[in-house]
Amino acid sequence: MSHAHLASILELAQQLAFSAGKTVVELRQQSLNKEFKGEQAELVTNADLAADRLICQGIAERFPEHQILAEESNPHWHSIKTQAQPLWIIDPIDGTVNFAHGHAQSAISIAYCEGDEPLVGVVHNPFNQETFTAIKGQGAFLNGQAIKPSHEVNLSRALVATGFPYDRSQRAALIPRVQAILEHCADIRRLGAAALDICWVACGRLDAYWETLSIWDFAAAQVIAKEAGCAYGHLYPVPEHTPAAYWNKDIVVANADLYPSFKAILLESEQH
Repeated sequence: MSHAHLASILELAQQLAFSAGKTVVELRQQSLNKEFKGEQAELVTNADLAADRLICQGIAERFPEHQILAEESNPHWHSIKTQAQPLWIIDPIDGTVNFAHGHAQSAISIAYCEGDEPLVGVVHNPFNQETFTAIKGQGAFLNGQAIKPSHEVNLSRALVATGFPYDRSQRAALIPRVQAILEHCADIRRLGAAALDICWVACGRLDAYWETLSIWDFAAAQVIAKEAGCAYGHLYPVPEHTPAAYWNKDIVVANADLYPSFKAILLESEQH
């Protein structure tokens, strides 16, 4: 795919992210409605739905033949044929709980994919006007300035982030990992927006991150992290015939020097 085409994709993704960001900011200020969906009572707001609709319509108008996987309007991964038409993966508000509680740590996430991997990523936080962007092979940027991960090599000085699932029954199993991080690292953060967590590793605000996610949480941020120079992988081997870029279980991100020791600590915690 040509650089010019991917540049035009990035431009569209940014335009849609900015428009969606303006919409969610206005709705939070004026008329926010909250609901809960699914067995785990996951929070969704009218702003999520409005942003989802705006982004999907903008893509469909420009590229009607493209596939769209969106958290609110089309969250069904099994309906996607990754080897067919290009695919967009959308999270209209990453960090909805933060958003609904008036926190600033939430973002619009838009990824453009072809075949087995995302090629373009945009993660836009409309509350502090920070926009992370990347095109595969062309570096990663924050508001147009190139970014790189931290240079921390000492695990004991590493600032680490993670998150916890909506399903409370799954949380206890994560405690050994949290304990291991607290014993071996400087401290841990739970900031509530996975796409931004990954982008913060990419720009050096965090040293490492791990979590099991939904694909719309990490598709765009993954491009940004890799292009910034982060090591990006998984705690355990990816299942056969599954593209690694789309695998959502036990994602691990860190600067390249810290990654091996960070992953080793997490794996060791599973043995106790």
